[in-house]
Amino acid sequence: MAEPILVAPERRRLERRTTPTLAELTLPELRRMLVTTLLFVTILVLFLWMVRTVIIATILGVIVAMYMRPVYLWLLRHLPSRILSATLTLLLLIVPLVALTAYSYEEIADVAAYVDANQNQIADKVDSSLHQVPFLHAANTRDAVRHYVLVASNYGTNILSGLRAAVVSLSIAATIFMFTAYYVMVDADNIKEYVRSRIPPRYGELSAALEHNVRGVLYGAIYSTFLTQAVKSVIILVMNLAFHVPLAGVLAIVSFIIGFFPIVGSWSVYVPVAAWLAIFRNAPGQGIAMVTIGLLVNTIYISTFLRPKIAAERSKVLNFYWMLVALITGVYTFGLVGILLGPMLIGLLKAILDTITSQPAWNWADNGGDAGGIGASEL
Repeated sequence: MAEPILVAPERRRLERRTTPTLAELTLPELRRMLVTTLLFVTILVLFLWMVRTVIIATILGVIVAMYMRPVYLWLLRHLPSRILSATLTLLLLIVPLVALTAYSYEEIADVAAYVDANQNQIADKVDSSLHQVPFLHAANTRDAVRHYVLVASNYGTNILSGLRAAVVSLSIAATIFMFTAYYVMVDADNIKEYVRSRIPPRYGELSAALEHNVRGVLYGAIYSTFLTQAVKSVIILVMNLAFHVPLAGVLAIVSFIIGFFPIVGSWSVYVPVAAWLAIFRNAPGQGIAMVTIGLLVNTIYISTFLRPKIAAERSKVLNFYWMLVALITGVYTFGLVGILLGPMLIGLLKAILDTITSQPAWNWADNGGDAGGIGASEL
């Protein structure tokens, strides 16, 4: 005879009858719980410490896998092998990135070599341009200019040498990223089923709210970030082409990449380019136009208004204000990964508050009450 299916209130009453209270636990059982908890916390801390250097690569791997999974499923319908389908899906993303990175590296290396070989000429040009500024006609700026040109030259050289030195760590992060993306892409359904099977029924409402909010804020944050970064890079590219700036494409790519990091942004590209236009092209009007457009459009409008607005609309979880707080404070607190952690934390907090205040079943489950009680949403 089949067992009767319990609805939510009866199931919670059964759990309360079968779950022992703290006073009913024996000393060996309590000792076992404490030892298990302590062991779990210790291993968890050691695990997080072990993966701390590749945590961003892991998160990016999960996100890329989830957004590339439709492509993988489409290829899987036309190809007989899961390995081949997943490999082709990852290649569609990796090959263009590797090509752009190699192209940018070669161009930047050429510029760094040119600056290193022509430091005196560059310093003389900058010094003569400074003497044309009011109140600086008779100023002795030659030594200071030479010093800063030397610093800039060494900085460019250090960037290239630093990239070469970081090959090992980058290769480790790339390996974790690729295998994480492959694993999540292929076994996404099994992973979801495993996680859901480990959540007790009494936390069903909370887990559903957490899943909904996390999925929404992640989608909104990723979509808005990549979209606005692309728009800002296109604006940089258009201005570079309009003012005939060398390395227009490379500067647009650099603007796209560095815009993800705290503090730096597209201003790290358009401000030096504006200075180059004023000093070496003798076109201060073009330099002022580039700074004005970059500041008003890229930095103020897109970064502080358009990005959180799009993220809030796409997430359907947070409003504009809280998405703005999440993006700004998340990046400045956690760095690059804060683009995701900031919205996730506020989204999780909202899910918990909504579940506690709006679900009568959650409010009454642990108090022996009935599911028909009055919730916060009914007050």
